[in-house]
Amino acid sequence: MKSAANVVVLILMAVSAILVAQNPPASPPTPAASSETPAEAAKTPEPAITAELERLQQFASQATQAIAGLHIESWKTNSTARSAAQANAGSIHRNLTAALPGLIEAAKATPDDVNAEFKLYRNVIALYEAFGMLTDSSRLVGQKGQYEAMSAQLQMLATVRRNLGEDLEASTAATQAQLRQMRQQIKGQEQQLAAAKADAADARQQVVLAQAELAKKATPKKKPPAKKPAAATNSAAPNPTSSNASGQPQSASSTPKL
Repeated sequence: MKSAANVVVLILMAVSAILVAQNPPASPPTPAASSETPAEAAKTPEPAITAELERLQQFASQATQAIAGLHIESWKTNSTARSAAQANAGSIHRNLTAALPGLIEAAKATPDDVNAEFKLYRNVIALYEAFGMLTDSSRLVGQKGQYEAMSAQLQMLATVRRNLGEDLEASTAATQAQLRQMRQQIKGQEQQLAAAKADAADARQQVVLAQAELAKKATPKKKPPAKKPAAATNSAAPNPTSSNASGQPQSASSTPKL
């Protein structure tokens, strides 16, 4: 039975080898050739503000032409209204040609600088209000074509204003999140430093105690002073062979007289 089972196993192995030889594994598909060069693939995406800066530059150029085409001096209105409109147009023109280009370049040079973007955004808001007033004046006393040109530029400026505001809000939120994270990291580092100082103080205390213990063990013990020997006492012991008064020894026994 065992030999038959071995034969079956060998046959199955042989069949499997034949099938593998007839159907080799498919080679992995080669990736499609990319049309992007390595430099283009490694290029970082441009910030969202870049598109708004380009749109704002386009607005400045087209708005300057639209204001020049108003011919406010020929508007059929009173002199006070014409003077106010001309003053407004002159202020907008100075902003478009003097202030705005520098703010755009500053924001373009540092797209991650929230302060530069905020200065630009604040200028855009003021520009939008003044441009909107001049557009309304062109609608009331100007020609239809003049108002349509101004209205189209006003809509472009409104889009830029909205997008800049949203980008500023997102940048501010990201900055606040980074600040919170940095504060948490600083707090954690301060706690670690305090714990390290406490451990160091405890280690110094242990060293002091250990040194004191070693010094105590190394100090030799003082031996007690040796006791003085007791003084010898001379006691007069009775001598059985003591001398008589003449200094001659007496005999142990005396002969009695007859």
